[in-house]
Amino acid sequence: QVQLVESGGGSVQAGGSLRLSCAASGYTYSSNFMAWFRQAPGKEREGVAAIYPDGGHTLYADSVKGRFTIAQDNAKNTVYLQMNGLKAEDTAMYYCAADGGRAGWPLGAYKYAYWGQGTQVTVSS
Repeated sequence: QVQLVESGGGSVQAGGSLRLSCAASGYTYSSNFMAWFRQAPGKEREGVAAIYPDGGHTLYADSVKGRFTIAQDNAKNTVYLQMNGLKAEDTAMYYCAADGGRAGWPLGAYKYAYWGQGTQVTVSS
């Protein structure tokens, strides 16, 4: 059974940083796409960052490019999202997602079959 557990969310002031972690059990990161999504109240879930199975390629939403970095530690079976230069509009629930083997765009929710419970990020201006 696949389980994804996020941690690292919290409240920060604009311009601050947070690092989210997603630890997996029953799943191997190194051979699958992994991604971070977020959803703010009243808005659709948005793909923020994805990392390819080779670990060397990443993809970011335009809204976070240059500020967020996705990385994985295969030895720890953990994926991270380093968030710098946070803005009020980054406030959302952040979810870790693991590839379900479906073809599709790496920042599209359809591709992912496994989801964590989410961790809240709140940025005050």
